[in-house]
Amino acid sequence: MGSDNHPGPDVAGAVLAAREFGDEIILVGDEAAVRQELDKQNPAGLPIHIIHASQVISMTDKPSEASRSKPDSSMHVGLNLVKDGQADAFVSAGNTGGILAVAMLHTLRRIRGIKRPALGVIFPLGNHPMLTDNGANADCKPEYLLQFAMMGSIYVERVRGVDRPRVALISNGEEEGKGNLLIKETIPLLLESGLNYVGNIEPKEFVQGKADVGVTDGFTGNVMLKTAEAVASYMSGLIRQEIKASPVTAVGGLLARPAFDRVRRQLDPDEVGGAPLLGVNGVVIIGHGRSNAYAIKQAVGQARKAVERDIVNAIRAGVAG
Repeated sequence: MGSDNHPGPDVAGAVLAAREFGDEIILVGDEAAVRQELDKQNPAGLPIHIIHASQVISMTDKPSEASRSKPDSSMHVGLNLVKDGQADAFVSAGNTGGILAVAMLHTLRRIRGIKRPALGVIFPLGNHPMLTDNGANADCKPEYLLQFAMMGSIYVERVRGVDRPRVALISNGEEEGKGNLLIKETIPLLLESGLNYVGNIEPKEFVQGKADVGVTDGFTGNVMLKTAEAVASYMSGLIRQEIKASPVTAVGGLLARPAFDRVRRQLDPDEVGGAPLLGVNGVVIIGHGRSNAYAIKQAVGQARKAVERDIVNAIRAGVAG
C-alpha cells in the first residue's frame, strides 16, 4: 500500500520478484484491493500470500501521529512480521517518515548501541557508491556520522562486494580546514575509526567515483540526492528536445538511440530499487513513492541480498566492536 499508485506497482513488482527469485512474497494491505491487483497478474503457482491490514499510513500523514493512531497499518503489520521472524525483510515504497517511526518506535527498534538509524542510498553511478544519511536525520552529531560511516562501509562491503570500501565525508572542499563544525569534529573520529577513511570530498568527486561511501547529515544528503535526480531529469528532457529540433539531429538521435538507452539504464534509480534503513533490528528497504513494478522487484532483490549477507548481525558486531 506504499507507492503513489498503490497497490498496482507494488503487487506487480512482487509478482516479478517471485518469478525471478522464487522467494515467498507476503503482500500486506487491504486484502480486497490487493487481491484484485494480484488476480490481474496471473500468479498461479507463485509463492505469494496476502495478509490483511485494515489501515494505511499515507504520504500526507504526519509520521509520528500516524504511527500511534494506526496500529493496524500495513507498515505495522509488515514490520511486525519481520520482528517476529515470520518474514526476513520488509520492502515498501511508502511514507519514509512513517516507516522510520513505526520501525524505530513500535516494532523493530534500534540495534543496541546505534544512536540513530540512517538511510543509505545507492547512487546509480559507475561504482554504485552509497550516500548515508539521506533524510532520516536532518540534525546530526559527529558520533552519528561515525556510525553512518561504519554502517555504510559494512553494507557496501557485504552487499556490493567491495573490499575495504573507501569512506569519505561530503564537504565543500578536500582540505581538512573546509566544512562546517560538524565536518571538522567528525574528521578525528573517522581518522581513529579503523575504516578506510580517504578524507573529505566534494559532491562532484563523489559522482566521479572517488569514494564508495559518502557520509553526511540527512538534510544535506537528501538535498544532494534530489538535486542529482532533478539535474538528470532536466538533462534527459533537454537532450530529447534538441534531438527533435531538426531532421538531421533527429536522424542522428535514431542512430545513437542504443547508446542513449544504455546510458539511461545506468542512471535509472529504478535499477537500485530502494534505500536500506541501516541500524534497525531487521532488513528494511524503502523505495521511492513513484516506484514502478520493476523498481519494486529490484528493491526486493536488494532486500534478499541484505538478508543473505546477514547485514543486521554484521552491523550489530560492528557497533559492539
